[in-house]
Amino acid sequence: MPAKLAEIVDEFASAPRELVLEMLLEFSDTVPALPAEMAGHQGMEQVPECQTAFFLKTRVLPDRTVQTWFDCPPEAPTTRAFAGILAEGLAGATAEEVLAVPDDLYARMGLAQAISPLRIRGGSAILTRLKRQVREQTE
Repeated sequence: MPAKLAEIVDEFASAPRELVLEMLLEFSDTVPALPAEMAGHQGMEQVPECQTAFFLKTRVLPDRTVQTWFDCPPEAPTTRAFAGILAEGLAGATAEEVLAVPDDLYARMGLAQAISPLRIRGGSAILTRLKRQVREQTE
């Protein structure tokens, strides 16, 4: 797992339960804006498991670093927070590091006590699709 993502996971896992939701929501403001060429979700994949409209795209560069883009409306702060965590935690990561992210990432963060199982399922689907896109580009 990339060091920055591991640091975020550890912060959540060690935080008092009453602070976890507040910490999560802080990440909803960290999602970078989409570049103009992705307006209207051009070239992005929708994640239908999310309760709200959520789109993502990855690109594996020749040096094997992974770029990620996410789009989710501000009215869905929990789902948007998942995108913020992944955007920050995977920034500069290699394809191998991204593929090594554990599938139970959100459980390791202790989020099951703070948010609904449906939201956890959506976050897990985001990670699954992200890893699938990386895998498809590296095979």
